[in-house]
Amino acid sequence: MPPFDQHLPEVSALPHSRSRHLPPYRGIVAVDAKDFTGYPAIEHGLISRAIPQLLQQSFERADLADVWEDRRFPASTGDGYVFGFEPAWMPFLIHPWLHTLQEVLSEFNVHSMGTVSIRLRVSLHIGPLPDSGGEFDGNGTPRNDTHRLLDSRPVKAMLAASNASITQVAAILSDRCHQDAVAGGYTGRHPDHFIEVPATVEGKRFDQRAWLYVPAPSGNLYDRRILGDHVVDDQEAGRESADAEKQAPGGRKARRAPQTLVTQRADRGNLNSGTVHGGQSVTNTGGGDYVGGNKAGTVHGNQGDTVHGDKNEHGR
Repeated sequence: MPPFDQHLPEVSALPHSRSRHLPPYRGIVAVDAKDFTGYPAIEHGLISRAIPQLLQQSFERADLADVWEDRRFPASTGDGYVFGFEPAWMPFLIHPWLHTLQEVLSEFNVHSMGTVSIRLRVSLHIGPLPDSGGEFDGNGTPRNDTHRLLDSRPVKAMLAASNASITQVAAILSDRCHQDAVAGGYTGRHPDHFIEVPATVEGKRFDQRAWLYVPAPSGNLYDRRILGDHVVDDQEAGRESADAEKQAPGGRKARRAPQTLVTQRADRGNLNSGTVHGGQSVTNTGGGDYVGGNKAGTVHGNQGDTVHGDKNEHGR
């Protein structure tokens, strides 16, 4: 019997039992082809081979050939592809790479004469992952979340709702990726190009804040089925606020009065919140003022206080 020459993996310590170094942080990119299983089985191999070729072409055209050459733990998923990279490159994958990928796929789909059309969902994430050059590198929660984002409802719905002749790429960014690269100002795209969505996966315990980005948008991006009800409600509230600040006829922006609580007091005097008939007189009676006159209706006569004598006379 031949000896078993492979060593068993070292037993790792239980989680939370002792402190260890974090694995290196990696950017993770994963892509998936839309409707892959809808093609005849004979075409699956063609699509599986074409995807990494198209990715390589897009990275080279975007002047990011080094990212492709240095990719970590690359793997084909049959209907897609995934690999890790140095996270410092993340802003460049968001832009210009996603836009360049859109161009490369548009050209491919035109030249394929409709026989095979490849449209891709893309997910981008950042996190600590083992990367020592081993066979099982790249496995961990950040990679799992990258695939969950790729399978989430918003990015699938976005690609399905868009025009197949225009939109070839729909991307979803993890909140970590968006905060670091987009909100931090490192990406050549304004934050308003990105749409916040609740990323959920049917049948999976996954619910995270994420951000959609579509390099060539088409169709209805403002859709409750895609964005989720609470996101739409927040955006509608923002629209109402913007409408209230539209320019007035004089060219100045109409400002809404601030909503503040108003308390009215009239110490030793009169407080009118309507119209007054007749004059009002105030007589100091020591403990307070006596007010005479009708305080409803149209104002006739003296609207101020008529004081008989020194108001402080009885208080002396």
